[in-house]
Amino acid sequence: ALLVLMGANGSGKSTLGLTLAGHPRYHVSGGQARFAGQDLLAMNPEQRARAGLFLSFQAPPDIPGVKNNLFIRTAVNAVREARGETALDAFDFLGSARTAAAQLGLPESMLARPVNDGFSGGERKRNELLQLALLQPRLALLDEIDSGMDIDGLRAVVDLVQSLRARGTAFIIVSHYLQLIESLAPDTVLKLDQGCIAETGGLDLAREIARTGFVRGRET
Repeated sequence: ALLVLMGANGSGKSTLGLTLAGHPRYHVSGGQARFAGQDLLAMNPEQRARAGLFLSFQAPPDIPGVKNNLFIRTAVNAVREARGETALDAFDFLGSARTAAAQLGLPESMLARPVNDGFSGGERKRNELLQLALLQPRLALLDEIDSGMDIDGLRAVVDLVQSLRARGTAFIIVSHYLQLIESLAPDTVLKLDQGCIAETGGLDLAREIARTGFVRGRET
């Protein structure tokens, strides 16, 4: 399944993603969230990631002193261990990472640099896509992955999402960019308003929001 989540600034889109991923800033006071038959809210962030939940940050942070390839390989091997698979050694991982980086238009030199250190906005987003490609999660939440991307970057987003979607990865994608949404061909479009799902539809809903905006849509 592929869901697109749309909503005005402050409507709760990023909060939803961070909460599902287990960010310590947020506390769930009611309701429930189940993931792959498990109580997601009872799991710590590491357990959620190992179970197959992936969050791409709206503003990916720097991690000074930690090499990109070591960071991603550690994450990949933690997930592989949770699945009962053998760990990838540095040689095998580097081969996969180089291939994925080339497909995403990310220079190979970025693999040996500290995570996002000196990366442009588009390079940071491509680095999120690199993690997504190598982790192959069950569910990926992409928070405005299109921001800062050029045309080639947007094409890489669509190609990777559709490739992983065909392999069974489910997606929740936060975006307001109609051309990207149309290219992704979502199963469902949700409009979030003040932390609640205010409207459910398909591409017609996304097109209506793009045409009228959120405020006008709320008033009608």
